[in-house]
Formats: sequence, structure tokens, C-alpha cells
Amino acid sequence: MNPSINVEQLNSALTSLRTLRSSVSQVFEALSNGLRADHGEDGKEKFLLELQELLNNVNINLRDLEQTTNGLPIPTGSFNLGNTTYLSQETTQDRQALYTQLVNSYKWTDKVHEYSSFAHSILSQNSLRRSYANSGSTKRRGKLQSNHNVPPGQVDNVINTIDRSYTDMKITISRPYASNAVVQISLGHVLKAVVAFKGLLMEWVMVKGYGETLDLWNESRHNVFRKVTENAHAAMLHFYSPTLPELAVRSFMTWLHSYVNLFSEACKRCGCHLHHTSLLPPAWRDFRTLEPFHDECKQ
Repeated sequence: MNPSINVEQLNSALTSLRTLRSSVSQVFEALSNGLRADHGEDGKEKFLLELQELLNNVNINLRDLEQTTNGLPIPTGSFNLGNTTYLSQETTQDRQALYTQLVNSYKWTDKVHEYSSFAHSILSQNSLRRSYANSGSTKRRGKLQSNHNVPPGQVDNVINTIDRSYTDMKITISRPYASNAVVQISLGHVLKAVVAFKGLLMEWVMVKGYGETLDLWNESRHNVFRKVTENAHAAMLHFYSPTLPELAVRSFMTWLHSYVNLFSEACKRCGCHLHHTSLLPPAWRDFRTLEPFHDECKQ
């Protein structure tokens, strides 16, 4: 080993590297687990905030590693691999791959640095919040009170007006969680949906088959309705409007009503009822035209 290298400093750098690898593993573990039951009603928002916190930890650990390694002496000329050059001469099978793993670890660190920088810059541009609840502006918080924390009667009027607009879609309102409404929707004999509200803000959607038991937390046993649920969350975020919450709810309900022909209308792009690979009907509805598409055909 080069005598000019401080052993304690090198050990500190290796410790920082292990901490970085651990924090990155936590990010991938959180991504693989996805939404969990303990995320509650604000599942997606809490999951994204948790992911942002983990990525911030990766960024902090990466800065610590850089600061630690900056104090190590920079080798002049070609880098001396020392005794690691003899790893390829090992006769033991499980040691012959050590050199390749060493090189891959350097490449992995470089990619972590690059990807975490990209992720941090993207997440820093998005607060990951769909309301102004944590905004520093008192004026905007006051606006939240008038737009979303509305009286239950006003919410009922909006929902009942939408219910009267459709003869093949039945909407019922309940309030199992204090004053916030939970709306159950039956669309013909095609599907059922439940939408959790916070004032007039839609917080969660679950879509199931017509014969399934409806609740907020358990997914449908059918792939097609799990796909519709996924698309419904995308629609909920698309139509979200902090200044026009009633219009957002009406637009979403109009979009959901377009699924009345889920099993009868063919895809507008390929002309087939079932896609040849997924074997699913067109479970996507265009936000503007409400035309049906397979997920594979919507691009």
C-alpha cells in the first residue's frame, strides 16, 4: 500500500461507501415494495415523500463519500492496483471473479452518482404535493379552505347533480370517516368504483368488477380492473384543479362513465377488442376524446 495514504482516512471512505450502498438499497427496496397498507388514504403522496426522503439520504451520503475521498491522495501516472492484479491468477474458482467485481463496483458508484443527481434535480422541481397545505403562503392556505375544506352539503350537491346526469351510473354517498365523503359508483353491469374525497378533492380511487365486494384497500382479482384502477389514478391527477374543484370532479366522473362500453367497444388504434399480447380489452380512455385504447396502443 502507498505509505502516503492515511489508513484511517481510507477506512472512513470505505465506511462512507458502505453507508451509500445501504441507502441506495433502501431506495430499491422501497420501489420494489410499492404502496403499502400503512401508507393509508394518502398512499401515493406518502410513498413519493418517503421516496424523496430516501433519495435525499442517498444524496447526503454521496456528498459525504465525495468529501472523504477528496482528502485521499490522487495517484500520479497510472493507477497501481497493487495486489489486486494477482486476483486473476487465483486458482480458487470463487476468487477469480473478485477483480471483475472490483471493477464493477467502480462503475456502480459512478452510475449511482449520475442517477442520484438526475433524481435529485427532478424531485427538487416537484413538491410531490397536490395541495397547498404545506405552502408558506398564508394567502394560499386561506384559498385551500375555500376550495377544498367545503361543507358536506356542498359536496353532496355536486355529487347528486352528477348522479342525475346519468341514467346508467348510480352514485351513493357515505361518510364512514368523519365529514369526508366516500362515494360508491355502479356503472351499468360493467364495474363498481369507490372514490375517497377530502372536501371536493379526490384522494383515492378503487375500481372492481360488478360482482366483487367493493372497498378502498383491496385490489380487484381481475387484471382488467386493476388496470382500470391504475388508469383512474392517472385520470384523478390529470383532472385535479385547486381552483376549480367541482369541474375536476365532473370531468373525472365523465371520464369514468366512458367505461360503460369497456367490453363492447374495440380499440380505436388496432380495431381489436382484446390485445394480442395482454389479452385485455381497451382499458385506457383518452382524457380529451374519451376514446378507448389498449395500454399498448395509446402511444
